Amino acid sequence: MDSKILASVNGVAITEAEVDEMVVALMQRGQNVNNEQGRKMVLEQLISKKLLLLDAQKNLFEYDPEFKKELEMVKNDLLVNFTMKKALEKVTVKDEDVKEYYEKNKEMFVEGEAVGASHILVDSEEKAKELLEKINNKEISFEDAARENSSCPSSENGGSLGEFTRGQMVPEFDEACFSMEIGEIRGPVKTQFGFHLIKLTSKKEAKPMEFDAIKEQLKGSLLQEKQQEAYKSKINQLQILFPVD
Repeated sequence: MDSKILASVNGVAITEAEVDEMVVALMQRGQNVNNEQGRKMVLEQLISKKLLLLDAQKNLFEYDPEFKKELEMVKNDLLVNFTMKKALEKVTVKDEDVKEYYEKNKEMFVEGEAVGASHILVDSEEKAKELLEKINNKEISFEDAARENSSCPSSENGGSLGEFTRGQMVPEFDEACFSMEIGEIRGPVKTQFGFHLIKLTSKKEAKPMEFDAIKEQLKGSLLQEKQQEAYKSKINQLQILFPVD
């Protein structure tokens, strides 16, 4: 551990190791402080804490009734958390239990049907029909027609909306897409946004999720479930030991 002294407050040293420890803690909370400016800020915070602690000691605040009351509340909260940690630390989920649960509930772990589609959005049915005729006659590609005419931001990508599952689009659009075949162009389809020409670019049937792909997520869910059961059991036991009126 690095014991290099970075500052001293009333003779009490602040070392680089203390700064490192606080930097790690702050980064775990999502704060990017592992840089020159960040470490300087951390050092200043540590100096401030030392100064405030010295002031508290000088004023004998630890004997103040208000402080003692707050300290007791913090102590009780820590004791509750520690007790729960002790009650739950032996709760585990074995890999074979996860596998068994998966096998018994395979119908729950299914990737939904998905499609990929591109579209052209215009404000009139006449315009949509006109563009569809040009596309069918090979006068313009679907993608170029989207770039030049679609009012949707997807026009920049030739109208591509990427992949989506049932229910992600408005009903009329959704119904059309999931009844089409790959390469098919359909329209005009009217929605609240206007008139669409739709081209289906991909289609994936619903399929079971592979165990290895969801093992850790499933294990976490089962662990949480078992911990909740252990918590309820602990509370029930304590209610017998310490009657609640």
